[in-house]
Amino acid sequence: MPTPYHPPVKRSVEIAGHKTSISLEPLFWDMLRDAALAEGVPVNALVARIDAERIVSQTPPGLAGAVRLWLVAQLRDQDAEGAGAS
Repeated sequence: MPTPYHPPVKRSVEIAGHKTSISLEPLFWDMLRDAALAEGVPVNALVARIDAERIVSQTPPGLAGAVRLWLVAQLRDQDAEGAGAS
């Protein structure tokens, strides 16, 4: 398994018809792609949804931070569901 320690890599995404870029570590990018695949949506659509959620938060983080936080929250929620199923 490759090391998870890698600097962010800039990638292009499209949100609401506007191109932008997001810098994520490869580990987070892989997790984002997996989450989009699991939900049956394109990565751009998932990023757009995360972006819309972050914009209305009381103290919105940057887009890359919002993606990382969303991914960690998904893991936390999955762990909580798994613990409740025991």
